[in-house]
Amino acid sequence: MDFSNLYSYLVRARLDLMAALQAVPEAALNEPLLRGKRFQCIKDLLFHIADVEDGTLQGDIQGLPMLQQEISALWNIPAGGSFAEVPLALLLDYWQEVQVSTESFLSALTASEANRVVAVADPEPRKLTVQQLLWVVAIHEIRHTAQICLLLRQAGYEPPALDLLFYLPKVSA
Repeated sequence: MDFSNLYSYLVRARLDLMAALQAVPEAALNEPLLRGKRFQCIKDLLFHIADVEDGTLQGDIQGLPMLQQEISALWNIPAGGSFAEVPLALLLDYWQEVQVSTESFLSALTASEANRVVAVADPEPRKLTVQQLLWVVAIHEIRHTAQICLLLRQAGYEPPALDLLFYLPKVSA
């Protein structure tokens, strides 16, 4: 599977997850379900997924300011702070803004750009190709959306089925 097909799957699964989250009371998304310094609630994970994609695509790959800098409501959250008080709609709007930017980038991605080497500093200094960074972003999202689905289930809500199997086209013999 090439990356554009994988990202297309992520977008479709993302929309199903967003719809499921909108059906859950906001208070349930604010509950501190996780113990840890960085992520306590479902909204923290939502922001983190969009933040990593934004930082990787805008910052690391394109050398541009992150899109979140345009959203003043996100400025007051200290690094490592909780997004429990941020409205779900704002977090979903941010994620969709990141998605639109990523889709635009992918539509113009050439083979030479995909193979361009980029220096990144987080979590540690290293050099990766643009293509490798794109895969890191995708797998990162898949792992954290699985966490969100588990947290929804543990809180008594039905998560969407996000397995790739449900999104693949049927093949006729």
